[in-house]
Amino acid sequence: MGERGSVAVELTLLTPLLLLLLVFVVALGRLAEARQEVDDAAAQAARAATVAASVGGADKTAQQAAGASLASDRITCSHLTVTTDMSSFGPDSDVQVQVSCTVSLSDLSFLHMPGTETVSSIASSPLDPYRSVGS
Repeated sequence: MGERGSVAVELTLLTPLLLLLLVFVVALGRLAEARQEVDDAAAQAARAATVAASVGGADKTAQQAAGASLASDRITCSHLTVTTDMSSFGPDSDVQVQVSCTVSLSDLSFLHMPGTETVSSIASSPLDPYRSVGS
């Protein structure tokens, strides 16, 4: 007779922990999604930089493309950095773009977790070997 009601007590104690674990898993999934979106933004920025006619235009175009990509995916960066490496900007070379986005963890979950996470990605795209580029 001492076992009566023990399942209800166990369920009452375990339910908040299981819900907390579920929300934590959702937050990790959202962080993984943010990483994928930054990967995509870096690829789009690299591709956009390759169609620019000059070094200055490539840098500006890459920044605009990365910002637009992240905005369309509803990723809010408290600090967005787009670094374009055009050291070999010429026919038959590659443009490399690094995108770093600092996301607030409170935006990623229902718990409003404190802190931020910086998500970075690097992508490169080849320039057309038959086009002319300016400086």
